[in-house]
Amino acid sequence: MARILIIDDDDMLCDMLFRHLDYMGFDTAYRLTLKEGLQEALSNPYDIVILDVRLPDGNGLAALPKIREADSKPEVIILTGDGSSDGAELAVKSGAWDYLEKPLSPHRITLSLNRAIQYRRDLKMVQRPARALKLDRLVGASKQLAACYDLLAQAAGSDVSVLITGETGTGKELFAQAVHHNSSRSDRPFVVVDCAALPETLVESTLFGHERGAFTGADRSQEGLIKQADGGTLFLDEVGELPKTLQKTFLRVLQEHCFRPVGGKKEIRSDFRLIAATNRDIEQMARDGQFRKDLLYRLRSLTIGLPPLRDRTGDIRDLIYHYIPKLCERYGAETKGISPSFIDELRAYDWPGNVRELVNTLEGALSAAGPEPTLVPKHLPVHLRIHLARTSVRKHNTGSGKETTGNQAAPWPLPVFREARAVALAEAESTYFRELMEVSRGNIKQACAISGLSRNRLYYYLKLHDISRFGWPC
Repeated sequence: MARILIIDDDDMLCDMLFRHLDYMGFDTAYRLTLKEGLQEALSNPYDIVILDVRLPDGNGLAALPKIREADSKPEVIILTGDGSSDGAELAVKSGAWDYLEKPLSPHRITLSLNRAIQYRRDLKMVQRPARALKLDRLVGASKQLAACYDLLAQAAGSDVSVLITGETGTGKELFAQAVHHNSSRSDRPFVVVDCAALPETLVESTLFGHERGAFTGADRSQEGLIKQADGGTLFLDEVGELPKTLQKTFLRVLQEHCFRPVGGKKEIRSDFRLIAATNRDIEQMARDGQFRKDLLYRLRSLTIGLPPLRDRTGDIRDLIYHYIPKLCERYGAETKGISPSFIDELRAYDWPGNVRELVNTLEGALSAAGPEPTLVPKHLPVHLRIHLARTSVRKHNTGSGKETTGNQAAPWPLPVFREARAVALAEAESTYFRELMEVSRGNIKQACAISGLSRNRLYYYLKLHDISRFGWPC
């Protein structure tokens, strides 16, 4: 019997769902606050958690990853009275099974539940052998990176095209290499194509190769990078920079695995596996017409989104201890000790350049340390130390409510504009909906007609601003 937990502050909805699910034969429980719901989900095994977004003590979407990390790893169905595309996107990215809008349709919730339960049954029947991944050059054990390792294992176990996304310096090429080295093609070539560095006049020749005499200077035939990847993996780095004129041609190559060298009369075949990477918002590029949608669909059979270093600061210590010995060996220096304060300073920085910037910073620190046996904060680059010092002063002044210049206190007379706007908007909305309830005397149909809002939207705002329609004749 499947076990289901409902976390929603609407006791009438919980009671209705409880009765419905109990009638269907499910072992069901419900909690009315996020705190109680989290405690229950983490303490007892559940197959499905039905989770509201807006709860009195927190946001359900923010708690979704924590619920998914419970020992039973339940599937999570999100409920919301305020359906939005951003909320749906966040839910999917956080691992939600489904995203349903209120008011609930019994058919819709039943269908979603049955599909999730069948999925879990099928999953239990499939015995996947444990597989140790080779992660020699990938460092970190944070939850964010662990999720990427799971996707890496999926990619390594198949031959589908993989799209790796992430900011500059997050290690996209290292992940691509890890997919290759853990795949059945690991003993074949891993060929890198830097799309941002392809010379526009020679791009086709570089990728497809050319025959002798195909153009001025082609004094001999040359094999292209796609053919060099035959049997192995072709890695398109910064695929968002692939020239638009070449995207259609490459789409056909990706579909047929056949191409014609420049100046050639016959097509040749290359059995390659494709991995692409980009630091750009390639979906937005496709919407703007800067990248072919059909090519994007072929590239992203499986997507691995790498987190920036600022979102996994717990990995910084491991990265430091991984790279310092390697850098010392590279430069023929004695292995350095690492002071706790050195690590603390590096963890306090936001790393816009991610792991690549961290490695460059460690190189600079080793150079500054010279023969000194231990790395300390003074060995860090001046720009980084200045940034950390300024950040520390700002935090101190914010905490004390003062901003000082010299010996004179100078408190800011105004709040941040975004905060001021949010407060003003909330007050205006609250006033409007209280007056709306007075004018309509609690009649929802009339209130909808006056405000131009749907019934669901009106209920959302009344709940948001804690305004009751009761006490008025309907």
